[in-house]
Amino acid sequence: MIDRRATLMLISGSIAVPKMAFSSTPREIMWDDLIPPGVPYSEIIGEGELDEENDFWNPIYDANASRLNEDLDGAYVRLPGFVVPFDIGAEGVTEFMLVPYVGACIHTPPPPANQLILVNSAVPWPGDLIWDPIWVTGTMRTQLQSTNLGQTGYFIEADQIELYEW
Repeated sequence: MIDRRATLMLISGSIAVPKMAFSSTPREIMWDDLIPPGVPYSEIIGEGELDEENDFWNPIYDANASRLNEDLDGAYVRLPGFVVPFDIGAEGVTEFMLVPYVGACIHTPPPPANQLILVNSAVPWPGDLIWDPIWVTGTMRTQLQSTNLGQTGYFIEADQIELYEW
């Protein structure tokens, strides 16, 4: 017969083991996974407006643009993307925006919030590699934040950053 102490140890072990197992193998996701289930990408971006004077297209986002996939909150994930640095130091970049395509937020209007990820990494990514596609692995949070480059919908505390291999 199992006594009370053994039962509590068994229950506490069953809670800790899945978290450890989950964190050791990241869930590989793609940019479509950031959009809540049932929301097509075409419903996020409206027609937009053309600023003829500055030759610039300004997208109009609907309410779906800031809707986040809450199933990803707290998930340990691996996602490819491109770096848009907030600041580059001598050792590299530790805080940046991960974007779905090269040049997003720099030469074009920013994608919607549910397509932008704020990344913080304890280990700097080399400044000479910021134009290369990368994989970011870490714990993701659903968190709307405003930056000077656009509103992000997600945050990742990166455990690992590596070059994306084709």
